[in-house]
Amino acid sequence: MENSIEDFTLNPLVDPKFISTSLATYKQNEIKKSWEIVQAHDSVSILIYHTEHQKFILVKQFRPAVYVNNNEGMSIELCAGIVDKELTLQEIAQEEIEEECGYDVPLENVEKITSFYTSVGFAGSKQTLYYAEVDERMKVSEGGGVDAEMIEVISLTIEDAKAFIYDESIVKTPGLMFSFMWWFDTFKK
Repeated sequence: MENSIEDFTLNPLVDPKFISTSLATYKQNEIKKSWEIVQAHDSVSILIYHTEHQKFILVKQFRPAVYVNNNEGMSIELCAGIVDKELTLQEIAQEEIEEECGYDVPLENVEKITSFYTSVGFAGSKQTLYYAEVDERMKVSEGGGVDAEMIEVISLTIEDAKAFIYDESIVKTPGLMFSFMWWFDTFKK
């Protein structure tokens, strides 16, 4: 996927759709304090394993916040999405698998692993992590997302996943590293 970024600027938010910023003021142990916070949607993420190819299915996409820090902006991540619909978390995960990666997975095959909080220093949103196995019979499209998302579907072998976890040159999320470690602990004992 080609990534050409031009005229990148930062501006104050006006009528944001997905987050809001706030200054929290409070008293803790009789001391007045304040903290800048971002209120954001909770999310789901899914570790997808292709059983026939014996590879993990991941997504690669441009993240403007990453671009600010590394001038490339590309991140390798789990399939994921925000919780902004009147669906169960499991249904949102199922929908994201099809939209981003192109696999129609039966709902009962989307298994919850755990949930955790992300960006606790400024946002504290909750992410629920799922696991799904896919095969070629479930393939319904090439994926890539919706609404002009530019998501590249990539795969990673089991052997490469071990090295990937500790490769600091690759931009990735802690949730992705955790999910690989969960998978190795669960399936490769």
